Amino acid sequence: MSKKLKTFLALSIFPQIFIVKWLGKYPEFIETYYSNGFYQFTSKIFRYVFGWLPFSVGDIFYTLLGILILRFLILKGKLFIQSTREFFREIFMVLSIAYAVFHISWALNYYRLPLHKSLHLENEYTTEELEDFTERLIEKSNTIHFEITQNDSVKVDMPYTKSEIFKMTQNGYDHLAEKYPQFTYHPKSIKKSLYSTGLTYMGYSGYLNPFTGEAQVNGLIYNFKFPTTSCHEIAHQLGYSAENEANFIGYLAAVHNDDIYFKYSAYIFVLRYCLGEMKRRYPEKFEEYNIKINYGILLNYMEVAEFWAQYQNKAEPVFKSSYNTFLKANKQKEGIKSYNYVVSLLVNYYKNRAL
Repeated sequence: MSKKLKTFLALSIFPQIFIVKWLGKYPEFIETYYSNGFYQFTSKIFRYVFGWLPFSVGDIFYTLLGILILRFLILKGKLFIQSTREFFREIFMVLSIAYAVFHISWALNYYRLPLHKSLHLENEYTTEELEDFTERLIEKSNTIHFEITQNDSVKVDMPYTKSEIFKMTQNGYDHLAEKYPQFTYHPKSIKKSLYSTGLTYMGYSGYLNPFTGEAQVNGLIYNFKFPTTSCHEIAHQLGYSAENEANFIGYLAAVHNDDIYFKYSAYIFVLRYCLGEMKRRYPEKFEEYNIKINYGILLNYMEVAEFWAQYQNKAEPVFKSSYNTFLKANKQKEGIKSYNYVVSLLVNYYKNRAL
C-alpha cells in the first residue's frame, strides 16, 4: 500500500467523526434509513453467516486481533523512535478503518430515535407512579415465585441448561413481535462467550460483537439470570443500542415467553431496578417494600450478589470506567447509569396496562 493511500486512510478518521456527529442530529433519518433499513438487512446477513456455528466467531476474531496488535508492536514498535510520523500513520489508518466498519455495521444505532418516542410513551414519571408500579410488580413477582416453589422462603433454581435457554428465547420474541413487529427476531445468533471468565472479572454479563453481529452471553452467570441477559443481548442485535432500551425490550421478550421461569426472571430483573430507584427517592418506602418481597426472591438476589463478589478485583473499576466513557461518547449521557433508566420506560408502559 502506498504512503499516499495510507495517509489518506489515516486522515479520513476526522471527516468520519464529523459525518457521524452530523448524522446524529437527525435521529428520524437514522431511524428510518439505517436502523429500520440498512442495518436490518446487514445484521440478518451476519446472523445467517455466523449464527449456525456453535462457537463464537467474534471472540476468535478478537483473539486474532490481539495477536496482530502484538505483532505490529514487535515489528513496527521501533518506528515510534525512528519514524514517529510513519508509526502514527499506521496507527490512525487502522483506527480509521475500524471506526468506519464499527459505525456502518452497528454504531449508528446509538443515534436512532429514542424508544419511548417510537412506542409513543411518556418519558417522565412521578414518585407516586413509581410506587404504584413497584407495588404491583412485587405482588406479581411474589405470585410467580410461589407458583414455582410453593414456598415463599425457597429460592428459584432454573431447571434448564444454558443451551436450552438460548433455544427458548425465540418463543418470547415471537409472541412480542405479534404486538410489535419491529421486535421480530430471525435468524438466531446467540452464544456463550469464549471469554466468560474474563467478562466476569470485568463485571459484564454479556455483550454484542458489532463486527460479527453475534450476541455473547457470559456462560458463568446463574441460570435464572440467563433468560433476561440473553433477551437483552438480542435486543442489541435488533439495533437497540441504549442500555435502558435493551433492558426494557429484553424484559418484554422474557415476560412474553410461555415459560414461567422466563417470566420469573423478567419480573425480578426489573424489580431490582425499581427498588433501586425507590431507595434513591424514598428510602423509608424502600425498607417497607423489602419486607413485602418473598424471602426466596431475596435469596436469588443475594445469590447473584455473592457470585459477583467472588470476582471483584482492582481492575474491574477501570473496565467499568472505560465503558462508562464509551457510552457517554455514544449519546448515552448517563453512561453506565443509563441501565437504570429502564424504570421510566416500565412505569410509562404499564400506566394503562396490567402486569
